[in-house]
Amino acid sequence: MPILANVNTTHIPAAIALGCRTMSSVFDADDDDRPFFESSLLPEPLLRWNSSHSESHVPGRHLNALLNAQAVLGIDIDERAVETHRRAAFFSYGGGIPWPLNRERKDGRPVRAIPHNIREGFHALTALVSYRNDARARELAEASIDWIRTHWDPQRVHDEHCGWDAAAIQQAGAQLIHSPNESFVLGLGRAIGPLVKYYRATGYGPALELALILADTACAHYFKPDGGFDPALFSTHTHSTTCVMSGLAQLAEVRNDAALLLRVKAFYDNGLWQIRDALGWVIESTHRRGLDGDIGEVNNTGDIVETALILGAAGYTEYYADAERILRCHLLPSQVRDVSFIHDVPNPADDGQRDVANRHLGAFGFPTPYGHAPPGATWLSFNMDIVGGAVGSLCEAWRQCVTRGADGVRVNLLFDRETDDVLVRSPYTSPCMSVRPKTESPLWVRLPRWADVDVPAIATHSGRCRRVGDWLFFAQPVAGVPIPIPFELAESELLLKHDAHDIRVRLQGDSVGAMDNFGAELTFFPTGA
Repeated sequence: MPILANVNTTHIPAAIALGCRTMSSVFDADDDDRPFFESSLLPEPLLRWNSSHSESHVPGRHLNALLNAQAVLGIDIDERAVETHRRAAFFSYGGGIPWPLNRERKDGRPVRAIPHNIREGFHALTALVSYRNDARARELAEASIDWIRTHWDPQRVHDEHCGWDAAAIQQAGAQLIHSPNESFVLGLGRAIGPLVKYYRATGYGPALELALILADTACAHYFKPDGGFDPALFSTHTHSTTCVMSGLAQLAEVRNDAALLLRVKAFYDNGLWQIRDALGWVIESTHRRGLDGDIGEVNNTGDIVETALILGAAGYTEYYADAERILRCHLLPSQVRDVSFIHDVPNPADDGQRDVANRHLGAFGFPTPYGHAPPGATWLSFNMDIVGGAVGSLCEAWRQCVTRGADGVRVNLLFDRETDDVLVRSPYTSPCMSVRPKTESPLWVRLPRWADVDVPAIATHSGRCRRVGDWLFFAQPVAGVPIPIPFELAESELLLKHDAHDIRVRLQGDSVGAMDNFGAELTFFPTGA
Protein backbone atom coordinates (compact mmCIF):
# COMPACT_ATOMS: atom_id res chain seq x y z
CA MET A 1 0.00 0.00 0.00
CA PRO A 2 2.03 3.02 -1.20
CA ILE A 3 -0.26 5.81 0.06
CA LEU A 4 -2.95 5.61 2.72
CA ALA A 5 -6.54 6.42 1.79
CA ASN A 6 -8.56 9.25 3.33
CA VAL A 7 -5.59 11.29 4.57
CA ASN A 8 -6.94 14.48 6.14
CA THR A 9 -5.10 17.79 5.82
CA THR A 10 -7.98 20.27 6.03
CA HIS A 11 -10.78 19.22 8.39
CA ILE A 12 -10.20 19.69 12.13
CA PRO A 13 -13.76 18.79 13.26
CA ALA A 14 -13.66 15.49 11.34
CA ALA A 15 -10.39 14.56 13.04
CA ILE A 16 -11.80 15.42 16.47
CA ALA A 17 -14.99 13.43 15.90
CA LEU A 18 -13.10 10.36 14.69
CA GLY A 19 -10.71 10.56 17.62
CA CYS A 20 -13.69 10.66 20.00
CA ARG A 21 -14.90 7.46 18.39
CA THR A 22 -11.56 5.82 19.15
CA MET A 23 -11.55 6.96 22.77
CA SER A 24 -14.99 5.45 23.22
CA SER A 25 -13.85 1.98 22.14
CA VAL A 26 -10.70 1.32 24.20
CA PHE A 27 -12.21 -0.52 27.15
CA ASP A 28 -11.15 -4.03 28.13
CA ALA A 29 -14.21 -6.24 28.58
CA ASP A 30 -11.99 -8.72 30.43
CA ASP A 31 -10.87 -6.08 32.96
CA ASP A 32 -14.06 -4.44 34.22
CA ASP A 33 -14.00 -2.10 31.19
CA ARG A 34 -10.87 -0.29 32.30
CA PRO A 35 -9.05 1.28 29.36
CA PHE A 36 -6.22 -0.23 27.39
CA PHE A 37 -3.01 1.77 27.15
CA GLU A 38 -0.75 -0.18 24.81
CA SER A 39 -1.36 -0.66 21.11
CA SER A 40 0.68 -2.95 18.91
CA LEU A 41 0.02 -3.54 15.22
CA LEU A 42 3.46 -4.96 14.49
CA PRO A 43 4.55 -7.61 15.13
CA GLU A 44 0.91 -8.53 15.93
CA PRO A 45 -2.34 -6.58 16.27
CA LEU A 46 -3.50 -6.20 19.88
CA LEU A 47 -4.49 -3.82 22.65
CA ARG A 48 -3.01 -4.39 26.09
CA TRP A 49 -3.15 -3.27 29.70
CA ASN A 50 -0.01 -1.60 31.05
CA SER A 51 1.18 -1.81 34.65
CA SER A 52 2.37 1.80 34.68
CA HIS A 53 -0.08 3.84 32.63
CA SER A 54 -3.48 2.24 32.01
CA GLU A 55 -5.96 3.32 34.70
CA SER A 56 -3.69 6.11 36.00
CA HIS A 57 -3.00 7.72 32.63
CA VAL A 58 -5.55 7.05 29.90
CA PRO A 59 -8.77 8.29 31.60
CA GLY A 60 -7.28 11.75 32.11
CA ARG A 61 -6.19 12.13 28.52
CA HIS A 62 -9.52 10.90 27.21
CA LEU A 63 -11.80 12.81 29.56
CA ASN A 64 -9.93 16.03 28.79
CA ALA A 65 -10.34 15.42 25.05
CA LEU A 66 -13.89 14.03 24.99
CA LEU A 67 -15.39 16.75 27.18
CA ASN A 68 -13.42 19.46 25.39
CA ALA A 69 -14.70 18.18 22.05
CA GLN A 70 -18.27 18.27 23.25
CA ALA A 71 -17.81 21.83 24.55
CA VAL A 72 -16.02 23.28 21.52
CA LEU A 73 -17.92 21.49 18.73
CA GLY A 74 -21.21 20.61 20.37
CA ILE A 75 -20.88 17.06 19.07
CA ASP A 76 -22.59 14.08 20.61
CA ILE A 77 -20.14 11.97 22.58
CA ASP A 78 -20.75 8.58 24.10
CA GLU A 79 -21.81 9.33 27.67
CA ARG A 80 -21.21 5.69 28.59
CA ALA A 81 -17.59 6.16 27.56
CA VAL A 82 -17.33 9.29 29.72
CA GLU A 83 -18.74 7.42 32.71
CA THR A 84 -16.46 4.43 32.10
CA HIS A 85 -13.37 6.66 31.98
CA ARG A 86 -14.63 8.50 35.07
CA ARG A 87 -14.98 5.21 36.93
CA ALA A 88 -11.48 4.14 35.90
CA ALA A 89 -10.04 7.49 37.01
CA PHE A 90 -11.66 7.23 40.44
CA PHE A 91 -10.43 3.64 40.70
CA SER A 92 -6.88 4.90 40.18
CA TYR A 93 -7.35 7.37 43.05
CA GLY A 94 -8.47 4.53 45.33
CA GLY A 95 -5.05 3.85 46.87
CA GLY A 96 -3.51 5.24 50.03
CA ILE A 97 -2.66 8.69 48.65
CA PRO A 98 -4.58 11.16 46.44
CA TRP A 99 -2.57 10.32 43.33
CA PRO A 100 -3.61 8.44 40.20
CA LEU A 101 -2.06 5.05 41.02
CA ASN A 102 -1.66 2.01 38.80
CA ARG A 103 -1.92 -1.70 39.54
CA GLU A 104 1.10 -3.98 39.51
CA ARG A 105 -1.06 -6.72 38.03
CA LYS A 106 -4.57 -6.89 36.65
CA ASP A 107 -6.04 -8.59 39.71
CA GLY A 108 -4.35 -6.17 42.11
CA ARG A 109 -5.25 -2.82 43.59
CA PRO A 110 -3.74 0.57 42.66
CA VAL A 111 -0.39 0.90 44.45
CA ARG A 112 2.16 2.16 41.92
CA ALA A 113 2.81 5.90 42.50
CA ILE A 114 4.47 7.21 39.34
CA PRO A 115 4.99 11.01 39.29
CA HIS A 116 4.74 10.96 35.49
CA ASN A 117 0.99 10.21 35.80
CA ILE A 118 0.05 13.09 38.12
CA ARG A 119 -0.56 15.35 35.11
CA GLU A 120 -3.06 12.88 33.66
CA GLY A 121 -4.84 12.52 37.00
CA PHE A 122 -5.34 16.28 37.17
CA HIS A 123 -6.56 16.27 33.58
CA ALA A 124 -9.27 13.75 34.50
CA LEU A 125 -10.37 15.67 37.58
CA THR A 126 -10.18 19.07 35.88
CA ALA A 127 -12.30 17.94 32.94
CA LEU A 128 -14.93 16.44 35.23
CA VAL A 129 -15.08 19.59 37.34
CA SER A 130 -15.03 21.96 34.34
CA TYR A 131 -17.65 20.21 32.19
CA ARG A 132 -19.65 18.09 34.63
CA ASN A 133 -19.40 20.07 37.89
CA ASP A 134 -18.35 16.79 39.50
CA ALA A 135 -18.18 17.22 43.29
CA ARG A 136 -16.17 14.05 43.86
CA ALA A 137 -13.60 15.11 41.27
CA ARG A 138 -13.29 18.52 42.90
CA GLU A 139 -12.77 16.99 46.33
CA LEU A 140 -10.05 14.69 44.97
CA ALA A 141 -8.31 17.47 43.01
CA GLU A 142 -8.09 19.75 46.01
CA ALA A 143 -6.97 16.93 48.31
CA SER A 144 -4.28 16.05 45.78
CA ILE A 145 -3.02 19.64 45.59
CA ASP A 146 -2.81 19.80 49.38
CA TRP A 147 -1.07 16.42 49.61
CA ILE A 148 1.54 17.42 47.02
CA ARG A 149 2.24 20.73 48.78
CA THR A 150 2.80 18.80 52.02
CA HIS A 151 4.85 15.88 50.69
CA TRP A 152 6.93 17.37 47.86
CA ASP A 153 9.86 19.75 48.46
CA PRO A 154 11.04 21.84 45.49
CA GLN A 155 14.35 22.43 47.27
CA ARG A 156 15.15 18.72 46.94
CA VAL A 157 14.14 18.32 43.33
CA HIS A 158 17.50 16.78 42.38
CA ASP A 159 17.73 14.24 45.20
CA GLU A 160 17.15 10.52 44.67
CA HIS A 161 13.39 10.87 45.09
CA CYS A 162 13.06 14.15 43.13
CA GLY A 163 11.76 15.95 46.21
CA TRP A 164 9.11 13.40 47.24
CA ASP A 165 8.62 12.19 50.81
CA ALA A 166 9.17 8.54 49.92
CA ALA A 167 8.62 7.39 53.50
CA ALA A 168 5.16 8.97 53.67
CA ILE A 169 4.21 7.37 50.36
CA GLN A 170 5.35 3.97 51.57
CA GLN A 171 3.58 4.35 54.91
CA ALA A 172 0.35 5.07 53.04
CA GLY A 173 0.66 1.70 51.30
CA ALA A 174 1.84 2.99 47.91
CA GLN A 175 5.09 2.37 46.04
CA LEU A 176 7.04 5.33 44.67
CA ILE A 177 8.23 4.27 41.21
CA HIS A 178 11.02 6.13 39.44
CA SER A 179 11.95 5.86 35.78
CA PRO A 180 15.62 5.23 34.92
CA ASN A 181 16.08 8.84 33.78
CA GLU A 182 13.72 10.38 36.33
CA SER A 183 13.63 14.17 36.46
CA PHE A 184 11.25 16.91 37.55
CA VAL A 185 10.34 17.41 33.88
CA LEU A 186 9.51 13.71 33.48
CA GLY A 187 7.42 13.80 36.68
CA LEU A 188 5.59 16.52 38.59
CA GLY A 189 6.57 19.34 36.24
CA ARG A 190 4.16 17.90 33.67
CA ALA A 191 1.21 18.92 35.88
CA ILE A 192 1.53 22.69 35.32
CA GLY A 193 -0.93 22.73 32.39
CA PRO A 194 -3.88 20.94 34.02
CA LEU A 195 -3.37 22.91 37.25
CA VAL A 196 -3.75 26.12 35.22
CA LYS A 197 -6.87 24.68 33.58
CA TYR A 198 -8.25 23.81 37.02
CA TYR A 199 -7.63 27.36 38.21
CA ARG A 200 -9.34 28.81 35.12
CA ALA A 201 -12.38 26.62 35.72
CA THR A 202 -12.72 27.09 39.46
CA GLY A 203 -10.70 30.09 40.62
CA TYR A 204 -9.16 27.79 43.24
CA GLY A 205 -6.08 29.69 44.44
CA PRO A 206 -4.00 26.73 45.69
CA ALA A 207 -4.07 25.26 42.17
CA LEU A 208 -2.51 28.46 40.83
CA GLU A 209 -0.07 28.53 43.73
CA LEU A 210 1.15 25.00 43.01
CA ALA A 211 1.45 25.81 39.30
CA LEU A 212 3.59 28.84 40.20
CA ILE A 213 5.86 26.74 42.42
CA LEU A 214 6.29 24.16 39.66
CA ALA A 215 6.97 26.90 37.12
CA ASP A 216 9.62 28.47 39.35
CA THR A 217 11.31 25.07 39.61
CA ALA A 218 11.10 24.53 35.86
CA CYS A 219 12.60 27.93 35.07
CA ALA A 220 15.31 27.71 37.73
CA HIS A 221 16.69 24.36 36.55
CA TYR A 222 15.46 23.60 33.03
CA PHE A 223 13.82 26.35 30.96
CA LYS A 224 16.61 28.88 31.32
CA PRO A 225 16.94 32.26 29.58
CA ASP A 226 19.10 30.88 26.75
CA GLY A 227 16.35 28.42 25.79
CA GLY A 228 18.73 25.47 25.61
CA PHE A 229 17.85 21.77 25.72
CA ASP A 230 19.94 18.99 27.24
CA PRO A 231 18.25 15.56 27.14
CA ALA A 232 20.41 14.34 30.02
CA LEU A 233 18.85 17.07 32.17
CA PHE A 234 15.29 17.25 30.82
CA SER A 235 14.91 13.47 30.16
CA THR A 236 15.00 11.62 26.87
CA HIS A 237 11.18 11.36 26.82
CA THR A 238 10.43 14.38 24.67
CA HIS A 239 6.70 14.59 25.36
CA SER A 240 7.47 15.48 28.96
CA THR A 241 9.57 18.42 27.75
CA THR A 242 6.93 19.68 25.33
CA CYS A 243 4.06 19.38 27.81
CA VAL A 244 5.99 21.35 30.45
CA MET A 245 6.66 23.99 27.78
CA SER A 246 2.93 24.10 26.98
CA GLY A 247 2.05 24.28 30.67
CA LEU A 248 4.40 27.24 31.19
CA ALA A 249 2.79 28.99 28.22
CA GLN A 250 -0.68 28.44 29.69
CA LEU A 251 0.47 29.86 33.03
CA ALA A 252 2.01 32.89 31.32
CA GLU A 253 -1.25 33.44 29.45
CA VAL A 254 -3.53 33.24 32.50
CA ARG A 255 -1.26 35.59 34.47
CA ASN A 256 -0.45 37.87 31.52
CA ASP A 257 3.18 37.23 32.47
CA ALA A 258 5.32 38.61 29.64
CA ALA A 259 8.60 37.55 31.25
CA LEU A 260 7.52 33.92 31.56
CA LEU A 261 6.17 33.90 28.01
CA LEU A 262 9.55 35.17 26.77
CA ARG A 263 11.18 32.27 28.63
CA VAL A 264 8.85 29.91 26.75
CA LYS A 265 9.57 31.68 23.48
CA ALA A 266 13.32 31.34 24.03
CA PHE A 267 12.96 27.57 24.35
CA TYR A 268 10.57 27.38 21.39
CA ASP A 269 13.06 29.27 19.22
CA ASN A 270 16.17 27.38 20.35
CA GLY A 271 16.18 24.11 22.29
CA LEU A 272 12.94 22.83 20.77
CA TRP A 273 14.64 22.65 17.36
CA GLN A 274 16.91 19.91 18.68
CA ILE A 275 13.90 17.58 18.81
CA ARG A 276 11.48 18.92 16.14
CA ASP A 277 11.54 19.64 12.44
CA ALA A 278 9.93 22.35 10.30
CA LEU A 279 6.65 20.42 9.95
CA GLY A 280 6.18 19.93 13.69
CA TRP A 281 7.31 16.31 13.83
CA VAL A 282 9.06 15.63 17.17
CA ILE A 283 11.31 12.66 17.85
CA GLU A 284 9.67 10.24 20.31
CA SER A 285 12.88 9.74 22.33
CA THR A 286 16.28 11.33 21.99
CA HIS A 287 17.74 7.81 22.21
CA ARG A 288 16.43 6.95 18.74
CA ARG A 289 18.97 6.80 15.92
CA GLY A 290 19.07 5.89 12.23
CA LEU A 291 15.73 5.10 10.63
CA ASP A 292 14.24 4.71 14.11
CA GLY A 293 15.12 8.38 14.51
CA ASP A 294 12.22 9.14 12.15
CA ILE A 295 9.73 7.87 14.77
CA GLY A 296 7.92 10.77 16.39
CA GLU A 297 4.99 11.22 18.77
CA VAL A 298 1.87 13.25 18.08
CA ASN A 299 1.40 14.28 21.72
CA ASN A 300 4.54 16.37 21.35
CA THR A 301 3.34 17.92 18.11
CA GLY A 302 0.07 18.92 19.77
CA ASP A 303 1.96 20.63 22.60
CA ILE A 304 3.88 22.69 20.06
CA VAL A 305 0.63 23.73 18.37
CA GLU A 306 -0.93 24.78 21.69
CA THR A 307 2.17 26.77 22.62
CA ALA A 308 2.33 28.41 19.19
CA LEU A 309 -1.31 29.49 19.51
CA ILE A 310 -0.58 31.19 22.84
CA LEU A 311 2.46 32.96 21.39
CA GLY A 312 0.40 34.00 18.37
CA ALA A 313 -2.33 35.44 20.57
CA ALA A 314 0.33 37.42 22.45
CA GLY A 315 1.25 39.25 19.24
CA TYR A 316 3.92 37.00 17.75
CA THR A 317 1.95 36.38 14.58
CA GLU A 318 4.55 34.12 12.96
CA TYR A 319 3.67 31.40 15.48
CA TYR A 320 0.15 31.16 14.04
CA ALA A 321 1.84 30.35 10.74
CA ASP A 322 3.90 27.63 12.43
CA ALA A 323 0.78 26.17 14.05
CA GLU A 324 -1.11 26.07 10.75
CA ARG A 325 1.73 24.39 8.88
CA ILE A 326 2.08 21.80 11.64
CA LEU A 327 -1.66 21.05 11.61
CA ARG A 328 -1.86 20.63 7.82
CA CYS A 329 1.46 18.90 7.23
CA HIS A 330 1.76 16.54 10.18
CA LEU A 331 -0.82 16.43 12.97
CA LEU A 332 -3.96 15.98 10.86
CA PRO A 333 -2.40 13.66 8.23
CA SER A 334 -1.02 11.30 10.88
CA GLN A 335 -4.44 10.19 12.13
CA VAL A 336 -5.44 6.60 11.31
CA ARG A 337 -8.28 6.99 8.80
CA ASP A 338 -7.47 3.91 6.71
CA VAL A 339 -7.34 0.60 8.63
CA SER A 340 -7.14 -1.71 5.62
CA PHE A 341 -3.57 -2.59 6.59
CA ILE A 342 -4.65 -3.96 10.00
CA HIS A 343 -5.57 -7.65 9.95
CA ASP A 344 -7.46 -8.90 12.98
CA VAL A 345 -6.56 -12.19 14.64
CA PRO A 346 -9.01 -14.86 13.36
CA ASN A 347 -9.65 -16.48 16.76
CA PRO A 348 -9.04 -13.85 19.46
CA ALA A 349 -7.99 -15.21 22.81
CA ASP A 350 -9.11 -12.13 24.76
CA ASP A 351 -10.66 -8.70 24.30
CA GLY A 352 -7.30 -7.15 23.47
CA GLN A 353 -7.26 -9.11 20.21
CA ARG A 354 -10.88 -8.41 19.26
CA ASP A 355 -11.83 -5.88 16.57
CA VAL A 356 -8.40 -4.26 16.68
CA ALA A 357 -8.67 -2.61 13.26
CA ASN A 358 -12.02 -0.96 13.97
CA ARG A 359 -10.88 0.22 17.41
CA HIS A 360 -7.84 1.93 15.87
CA LEU A 361 -9.89 4.00 13.43
CA GLY A 362 -9.21 7.60 14.50
CA ALA A 363 -6.08 6.85 16.53
CA PHE A 364 -2.85 8.85 16.63
CA GLY A 365 0.55 7.48 17.47
CA PHE A 366 4.24 7.59 16.59
CA PRO A 367 4.44 8.78 12.98
CA THR A 368 7.38 9.67 10.82
CA PRO A 369 7.04 12.86 8.77
CA TYR A 370 6.08 10.80 5.72
CA GLY A 371 3.93 7.98 7.13
CA HIS A 372 2.96 5.73 10.00
CA ALA A 373 6.35 3.98 10.15
CA PRO A 374 9.87 4.10 8.70
CA PRO A 375 10.84 1.72 5.87
CA GLY A 376 11.32 -1.87 7.01
CA ALA A 377 9.57 -1.25 10.34
CA THR A 378 9.07 -4.25 12.62
CA TRP A 379 7.23 -2.19 15.28
CA LEU A 380 4.09 -0.12 14.85
CA SER A 381 2.00 1.30 17.69
CA PHE A 382 -0.74 3.83 18.39
CA ASN A 383 -0.79 3.89 22.19
CA MET A 384 -4.26 4.95 23.25
CA ASP A 385 -3.24 7.84 25.48
CA ILE A 386 -1.94 9.68 22.40
CA VAL A 387 -5.43 9.90 20.92
CA GLY A 388 -6.47 12.07 23.84
CA GLY A 389 -3.43 14.31 23.58
CA ALA A 390 -3.92 14.92 19.86
CA VAL A 391 -7.67 15.54 20.10
CA GLY A 392 -7.22 17.93 23.02
CA SER A 393 -4.74 19.96 20.96
CA LEU A 394 -7.06 19.97 17.95
CA CYS A 395 -9.81 21.36 20.17
CA GLU A 396 -7.54 24.26 21.14
CA ALA A 397 -6.71 24.87 17.47
CA TRP A 398 -10.41 24.93 16.60
CA ARG A 399 -11.04 27.48 19.34
CA GLN A 400 -8.25 29.70 18.03
CA CYS A 401 -9.10 29.60 14.31
CA VAL A 402 -11.26 32.68 14.85
CA THR A 403 -11.18 34.81 17.99
CA ARG A 404 -12.80 38.02 19.20
CA GLY A 405 -10.89 40.54 21.30
CA ALA A 406 -10.75 44.21 22.21
CA ASP A 407 -9.61 45.12 18.69
CA GLY A 408 -12.26 43.15 16.84
CA VAL A 409 -12.50 39.73 15.19
CA ARG A 410 -9.37 37.86 14.10
CA VAL A 411 -9.08 35.04 11.58
CA ASN A 412 -5.89 33.42 12.83
CA LEU A 413 -5.84 30.06 11.02
CA LEU A 414 -7.09 29.65 7.46
CA PHE A 415 -9.39 26.67 7.95
CA ASP A 416 -13.07 26.53 7.02
CA ARG A 417 -14.75 27.97 10.11
CA GLU A 418 -18.04 29.55 11.03
CA THR A 419 -18.68 31.49 14.24
CA ASP A 420 -21.19 34.10 15.37
CA ASP A 421 -18.86 36.70 13.82
CA VAL A 422 -17.66 35.30 10.48
CA LEU A 423 -17.86 32.55 7.89
CA VAL A 424 -14.38 31.63 6.61
CA ARG A 425 -13.79 29.67 3.42
CA SER A 426 -10.26 28.29 3.27
CA PRO A 427 -7.99 28.64 0.23
CA TYR A 428 -7.21 24.93 0.66
CA THR A 429 -10.81 23.81 0.11
CA SER A 430 -12.23 26.56 -2.14
CA PRO A 431 -11.08 28.17 -5.40
CA CYS A 432 -10.71 31.47 -3.54
CA MET A 433 -10.40 32.29 0.13
CA SER A 434 -13.26 34.41 1.41
CA VAL A 435 -14.48 35.82 4.70
CA ARG A 436 -18.12 36.79 5.21
CA PRO A 437 -18.47 39.06 8.26
CA LYS A 438 -21.70 38.77 10.21
CA THR A 439 -21.22 42.05 12.08
CA GLU A 440 -19.56 45.39 11.39
CA SER A 441 -16.86 44.76 14.00
CA PRO A 442 -13.30 45.47 12.88
CA LEU A 443 -11.93 42.40 11.10
CA TRP A 444 -8.35 41.11 10.94
CA VAL A 445 -7.37 38.28 8.58
CA ARG A 446 -3.90 36.75 8.92
CA LEU A 447 -2.04 36.40 5.63
CA PRO A 448 0.73 33.85 5.12
CA ARG A 449 3.99 35.59 4.33
CA TRP A 450 4.25 33.64 1.07
CA ALA A 451 0.82 34.89 -0.12
CA ASP A 452 0.89 37.47 -2.93
CA VAL A 453 -2.22 39.53 -2.20
CA ASP A 454 -3.47 42.53 -4.18
CA VAL A 455 -4.62 44.75 -1.31
CA PRO A 456 -6.00 47.60 -3.51
CA ALA A 457 -8.15 45.11 -5.45
CA ILE A 458 -9.55 43.69 -2.21
CA ALA A 459 -10.24 47.22 -0.98
CA THR A 460 -12.08 48.06 -4.21
CA HIS A 461 -14.41 45.13 -3.62
CA SER A 462 -14.86 45.40 0.14
CA GLY A 463 -14.32 49.01 1.09
CA ARG A 464 -11.50 50.28 3.29
CA CYS A 465 -8.77 47.70 3.74
CA ARG A 466 -5.13 47.99 4.71
CA ARG A 467 -2.25 45.63 5.34
CA VAL A 468 -0.88 45.80 8.89
CA GLY A 469 2.12 43.51 9.17
CA ASP A 470 0.88 39.96 8.62
CA TRP A 471 -2.77 41.03 8.70
CA LEU A 472 -5.41 42.42 6.38
CA PHE A 473 -7.43 44.92 8.40
CA PHE A 474 -11.02 45.89 7.56
CA ALA A 475 -12.11 48.77 9.79
CA GLN A 476 -15.84 48.50 9.08
CA PRO A 477 -16.77 45.49 6.96
CA VAL A 478 -20.30 45.16 5.64
CA ALA A 479 -22.20 42.46 7.49
CA GLY A 480 -23.35 39.64 5.23
CA VAL A 481 -21.17 40.60 2.25
CA PRO A 482 -18.38 38.07 1.53
CA ILE A 483 -14.86 39.45 1.08
CA PRO A 484 -12.88 37.47 -1.52
CA ILE A 485 -9.14 37.33 -0.75
CA PRO A 486 -7.58 35.66 -3.81
CA PHE A 487 -4.03 34.31 -3.79
CA GLU A 488 -2.21 31.28 -5.14
CA LEU A 489 -0.86 28.54 -2.87
CA ALA A 490 2.79 29.26 -3.52
CA GLU A 491 5.09 26.30 -4.13
CA SER A 492 8.26 26.01 -2.06
CA GLU A 493 10.68 23.34 -0.90
CA LEU A 494 11.91 22.28 2.51
CA LEU A 495 14.71 19.99 3.58
CA LEU A 496 14.05 18.24 6.88
CA LYS A 497 17.28 17.21 8.61
CA HIS A 498 16.87 13.79 10.26
CA ASP A 499 19.43 11.43 11.73
CA ALA A 500 19.38 8.86 8.92
CA HIS A 501 18.75 11.16 5.96
CA ASP A 502 17.47 14.48 4.73
CA ILE A 503 13.78 14.47 3.77
CA ARG A 504 12.77 16.60 0.79
CA VAL A 505 9.34 18.22 0.95
CA ARG A 506 7.44 20.14 -1.71
CA LEU A 507 4.90 22.51 -0.21
CA GLN A 508 1.82 24.07 -1.74
CA GLY A 509 1.17 26.95 0.58
CA ASP A 510 1.31 25.38 4.02
CA SER A 511 0.29 21.91 2.85
CA VAL A 512 2.45 19.04 1.59
CA GLY A 513 2.33 18.35 -2.13
CA ALA A 514 4.99 15.64 -2.11
CA MET A 515 7.58 14.18 0.26
CA ASP A 516 10.39 11.64 0.18
CA ASN A 517 9.41 8.35 1.80
CA PHE A 518 12.42 6.09 1.03
CA GLY A 519 10.20 3.21 -0.03
CA ALA A 520 8.21 3.15 3.22
CA GLU A 521 4.67 1.81 3.24
CA LEU A 522 1.62 3.44 4.86
CA THR A 523 2.61 6.92 3.69
CA PHE A 524 0.60 10.13 3.88
CA PHE A 525 1.75 11.96 0.73
CA PRO A 526 2.87 11.30 -2.85
CA THR A 527 6.59 10.87 -3.30
CA GLY A 528 8.65 12.83 -5.81
CA ALA A 529 9.54 15.90 -3.77
